[in-house]
Amino acid sequence: MKAPPAAKAADTTRDNPWPLRRLTENIALYVDRMSALWVEGQVVEYTKRPGAKMHFLTLRDLETDTSMTVTAWAGVMDNAGPGLEQGSRIVTRVKPVFWERSGRLNLQAAEIHLQGLGDLLARIEQLRQQLAAEGLFSSDRKKRLPFLPRTIGLVCGRNAKAKDDVIVNATDRWPTAHFEIREVAVQGDHAVAEVIAALRDLDGIDDVDVIVVARGGGAVEDLLPFSDERLVRVAADIHTPLVSAIGHEGDSPLLDLVADFRASTPTDAARNIVPDRAQEYDGLAHATTRMRTAISQRISRERDTLSLVMTRPVMQSPAAVLVNHLQAVEAQVTALRQRVERRLFAEQEQLTRAQATLRALSPQATLDRGYSLLKLPGGELIRSAAQVPKGTLIEGILAQGRMVAQVVGSTAGGTPPEPEDSPS
Repeated sequence: MKAPPAAKAADTTRDNPWPLRRLTENIALYVDRMSALWVEGQVVEYTKRPGAKMHFLTLRDLETDTSMTVTAWAGVMDNAGPGLEQGSRIVTRVKPVFWERSGRLNLQAAEIHLQGLGDLLARIEQLRQQLAAEGLFSSDRKKRLPFLPRTIGLVCGRNAKAKDDVIVNATDRWPTAHFEIREVAVQGDHAVAEVIAALRDLDGIDDVDVIVVARGGGAVEDLLPFSDERLVRVAADIHTPLVSAIGHEGDSPLLDLVADFRASTPTDAARNIVPDRAQEYDGLAHATTRMRTAISQRISRERDTLSLVMTRPVMQSPAAVLVNHLQAVEAQVTALRQRVERRLFAEQEQLTRAQATLRALSPQATLDRGYSLLKLPGGELIRSAAQVPKGTLIEGILAQGRMVAQVVGSTAGGTPPEPEDSPS
């Protein structure tokens, strides 16, 4: 026979445990006995829902990483005023409520009073302004993402959906994409130190060409580590291009501002770190088609131009362009030949005259007319009879040949008259 359930929690055993409903009933009874109280905190997550009867917000402790869900009726939210928003610091009167079926504990607000901008978000805003003044968010510091990284560094939560979003979408676009993954805490007290260590580790690997820090959104309080000054400064100092994929479109921690590229979601990051192979193939095909078309058009234009050139007379008869020049050359050659012939004729006539004059003046010509030259044996020319006494041998030079004679007598006389053409 089964023993009755233990009356107290301390009386339960392995053989006689409480049903889970007994535990939740006791917790509900204990929580119900708690009185309403005033608590202070910062609204870190709140989405306005016009027309809704019940509203939900997340209240975070001002100093520690502790938060709870707060529910409030529409009238309570209206009485809080229009200034209630994410980041507001409030004081609220609440009653703890335990939901037995889900085991959730939340606070039911009866009053909400604004206390101004939350200190935490105010400090983040102050840090943002400080880092912006230092130039850490300047576009001049942004590095271009590589077209096709050799290895993709991925910093993400342990077994997180963000990891699968990046890997699956990246490999869908480029199947050979290679990842170097560092799984770290992405919220809580250890998140900042672990993310910093992962960034420095991946930045030191030579073939890691881009680093992605991915987290799949979450409450504002969960994203606070990514606005930590230490993490932001390390992200600014690394040499590898950094992609921030923290949260969704509405979330913007300081890491988004210092990163080289801000992706709205992990999926968006995957689309921007690798090219789409299908699109690249299409681009290559279109480029090839355009190139072939351009080459074909160029060839066609050049062929038309060549055909037009070939129809010109000079191409039909290339020698035609030389006809006038040949005629001019022939005319110049003819004129030159004529001038040379005239010059040769004139020179020939002058030479003939010179020859005639030379011949007339030549001693040989005198001899040819019947005269002779007489020389003494020593070769001296005989000009006077006084040079040849009787018995002197003399040499006679005739028009044709020579002779030797002996003077048998001579008669001295005066200067003889100029001889005529008749011989003496």
